[in-house]
Amino acid sequence: MKQILSAGVALGLLMLATGAQAQIKVGLSAPITGPNAAFGAQLKNGFLQAIEDINKAGGVNGEKLVGSVGDAASDPKQGVSVANKFASEGVKMMVGDFNSGVSIPQSDVLQEAGIVQITPASTAIKFTERGSWNTFRTCGRDDQQGGVAGAYLADKFKGKKIAFVHDKTPYGKGLADETLKALKAKGGTNVIYEGINPGEKDLSALVSKLKQAGIDVVYFGGLHTEAGLLIRQMRDQGLNAPLMGGDGIADREFAQIAGPGADGSLMTFSPDARKNEKAKAIVDAFRAKKIDPEGYTLYTYAAMQILQQAMIATKSTDGKKLADYMHQGKPFDTVIGDISYDKKGDITRPDYVMYMWKKGADGSINYAGNELP
Repeated sequence: MKQILSAGVALGLLMLATGAQAQIKVGLSAPITGPNAAFGAQLKNGFLQAIEDINKAGGVNGEKLVGSVGDAASDPKQGVSVANKFASEGVKMMVGDFNSGVSIPQSDVLQEAGIVQITPASTAIKFTERGSWNTFRTCGRDDQQGGVAGAYLADKFKGKKIAFVHDKTPYGKGLADETLKALKAKGGTNVIYEGINPGEKDLSALVSKLKQAGIDVVYFGGLHTEAGLLIRQMRDQGLNAPLMGGDGIADREFAQIAGPGADGSLMTFSPDARKNEKAKAIVDAFRAKKIDPEGYTLYTYAAMQILQQAMIATKSTDGKKLADYMHQGKPFDTVIGDISYDKKGDITRPDYVMYMWKKGADGSINYAGNELP
């Protein structure tokens, strides 16, 4: 077991530039393996492409970037091991993790080591609410996303029977709770509130309970694997209520797991970054490599752009100097649009929209281009 864990946190040093007299080490922590590996691939693709592009353009302040990828495998302990490894290797800044439950404990290790952390995907409120100087994100927060979801449920499912299911993680439960709070603030109510365990595969008892209660819509706080399994088993038992989820289902693997029942699923996520005019050249570069920069790919790319611009502005790689500059609220030019930060490290332009997963002409089910008015 020790050997397996050791291999799981092994860091692949990716020498993306040679011949440079000085190098800046940058780390990425992501679920490269495990149940959320599809999202880990998004983060890794964005990270590597950004480093490649920055180095092609001459690097930062005359130095080339060297990227190191750590596999946290959606495990908090493994994530802390990744953070400690980065600190011991002299990594100056880190992008990641995907899971809030990993990013939060990592931030304590990184703060002590003087390392700035930007997550492209961890939306848990706690990540930036603890007053740490080193925590930033390119995504929004659960209370912002939950506000949009709760208002939509109150408006479109008024008087309907709504169930809330979450996966007991900081992300899943946090998002479900914020959505429920927003629903109640708009006068809505729920009839079921249940938690499942991450990795749980047999949800038949829960589905039977939902069916018996005559549920009209299920809000799920969690990630794409369990969400897909829940839909599949709902349809198997003849429960055709739509599922609504958050950004944790924003990968096409969700529809592969859910099957045909994914058609009609609702999801909150930011406006599609692939449509941003500033991202066109980068999106084309990804697609030339046969990579669809979906989900959090461009959010990870943007994190690297922010670090690049902060290093150029401060002429430094010192974590505290970079953080102080980022906290000033000055805009950063990124592929997902201009981003500026408040004193907590949250973006000042949170924007979530509702999507519907729909079957396209090719028969595949996707959310791309299906924003709801």
